Amino acid sequence: MGALRTPREKWIEEGLRALAAGGVDAVRVEALAKALGVTKGGFYGYFADRDALLAEMLDTWERESVDDVIDRVEREGGDARDKVRLAGQLTFSSDRLLPIDLAIRDWARRDHTVADRLRRVDNQRIQLARDAIGTFCDDPDEVEARALLAFCTAIGSHFLAADHPGTTRAPVIARAADIILDLPHDNPGGRPPRQAPGRRRQSSGLIMRQPSG
Repeated sequence: MGALRTPREKWIEEGLRALAAGGVDAVRVEALAKALGVTKGGFYGYFADRDALLAEMLDTWERESVDDVIDRVEREGGDARDKVRLAGQLTFSSDRLLPIDLAIRDWARRDHTVADRLRRVDNQRIQLARDAIGTFCDDPDEVEARALLAFCTAIGSHFLAADHPGTTRAPVIARAADIILDLPHDNPGGRPPRQAPGRRRQSSGLIMRQPSG
């Protein structure tokens, strides 16, 4: 009886792990085989070449980043703000998806095919933010601006090295999310929060949270 073959999914998973750790140049068949403790011959039983593996890695990332996140959000339920908050947590605070996402963004700068894939994923993600913000904001230009601010905050914060005197990044991100989602923050004296004309408030929630520290 022949030796058991390493499952296809193991090669893809190890490829994503290498991508997250060292970028696309770190995804090498020999290195993956060594990490899996197998010979590289088994690789070619599943993939024609390295490019075929990279394509399947992108397929897996897209499915997990969009389809799996949306499925989880819909199962959890809640109002629109709850849903966009959970989507942000799953994507931009995840120990799994976030490092892969950042590595793909770097890869996309040098590969137009990857850039097209990233644009498709980001378009689906930002639509979720638009849908949530549109439940309390009637101005389409403001909806678009708030959705953009949400993504600039979620993604850009990982590249920003600035300090926040007297506080840390996590509460600043949380406050930014309150502003983007038009939620009350401090409400001294029990006064009702100001509500701009034409807006409908919903229950509180945050679009995303950063790990504390």
